[in-house]
Amino acid sequence: MHIIQRGNNRGLCFFTDAERQLYLAQLAELSRRDDREVHAYCLMSNHVHLLVTPLRDNSCALLMKNLGQRYVQYVNRAYRRTGSLWEGRFRSCLAQSQRYVLACYRYIELNPVRAAIVDHPGKYPWSSYRANAEVETYPLVTPHPEYLALGHEEATRKKTYRACSTMRSAPNWCAKSAPRRTAGTRSAAKRSRDCLGEPQAVQ
Repeated sequence: MHIIQRGNNRGLCFFTDAERQLYLAQLAELSRRDDREVHAYCLMSNHVHLLVTPLRDNSCALLMKNLGQRYVQYVNRAYRRTGSLWEGRFRSCLAQSQRYVLACYRYIELNPVRAAIVDHPGKYPWSSYRANAEVETYPLVTPHPEYLALGHEEATRKKTYRACSTMRSAPNWCAKSAPRRTAGTRSAAKRSRDCLGEPQAVQ
């Protein structure tokens, strides 16, 4: 599941690196406690992207509720503020295919490049890119089965994913799938655009 949570009125939700470290520590603790796997993440100044697999029903909603409450309580105490830090409820999209899962990985970790904060995703310290594409290992990050399918060896997987991430446009196996329409809800294509942006945004 691709989760997006934005700061209230698109305002800041992280003010210093210490808060980013705290958020990641709380995310790691809660994901271990309640059986959720985190595959990719990116903490931007005013929003968060997560790619998560819930191992139990409703566990993603519970994760975001507990994580949001813990983090907001800390920020409100630290800055003597009141009220909401987040812009309502988080948004989420189901990653229903191999290509969509890998596109989510890529989209999430390329956020700082698209925002012109860095010119290479490996230069941004607050995403999972270094764990998925480089030599670092983050206990928070669990590889998704579709990521594992990129190669039998860890080094091969990272090399393949790194090549995808640094290409100007996504290769076929890392492109968006054609989502199916679900009755009674927004179209899957609309949900895909909401989560990943228009196709050129992934490039």
